[in-house]
Amino acid sequence: MRTLLPALASVAAALAGPAAAADDDIERTWKFTAGQYRYHDGDGNGHDANLRWQRDDTHAWAGLYEDRQVGTQFRGGVDGSWEPVAGVSLQPSLQAASGGFLGGSAMLQFGPEHWYGQVGWGRTNLKPYFNLNFDPNDAVTLGAGWRGEGGRLVSTTWIADDRLHTGQRHWHVTARWPLREHERLTLDVLRKRGQGDDGFVRAWGWTVTYDAPAGWFVRCARDPKQNFSDQDALRLSLGTRW
Repeated sequence: MRTLLPALASVAAALAGPAAAADDDIERTWKFTAGQYRYHDGDGNGHDANLRWQRDDTHAWAGLYEDRQVGTQFRGGVDGSWEPVAGVSLQPSLQAASGGFLGGSAMLQFGPEHWYGQVGWGRTNLKPYFNLNFDPNDAVTLGAGWRGEGGRLVSTTWIADDRLHTGQRHWHVTARWPLREHERLTLDVLRKRGQGDDGFVRAWGWTVTYDAPAGWFVRCARDPKQNFSDQDALRLSLGTRW
């Protein structure tokens, strides 16, 4: 059974690490994404839709998630980046959702032009919130990576619950590479472990994203034991930027 979890979700782009930076080199103001979730027990599907706006280093977004068991939850958020000194940036975020959920995070990113490290921390008010991004968000985050020309990226991120004593951990390894002009492929491999709803969880997941020259993209993700429950989820998303 899928349940609303007490803040075990990615609170905003800042805690998602390298995967959240996937749009940094795309100079388009708006992005719309529609997603479909398929659960392995066949007990209905989930649907979500998100509209995101960006200008320079500031982003705002609004969306909703719906399925037969959860109902409908509306959500929105804002995040940005501030560079107090050269080579160091502070990336705060805020998020809210219907049902009284509030959360926030801060990420410190540092390093020379192409190499970087990250340290992040997130907190919520533990109100019910359905996890769309899979990662713990009452958590600490450590990350490191390399960025190259044309949106090239290789990174690793470790995200760990530091509040609810679940021992939940996620490790991400992400690679993004251009294929041809205005076309690229992104692969994220996830390893998770920690206490779940029905015992200890050890599982692998993945996300593959293809960006096309015309501004549209398609993303497929498999998340076994989603939200550390007994549910395996397969998500297909389609979107466009303009």
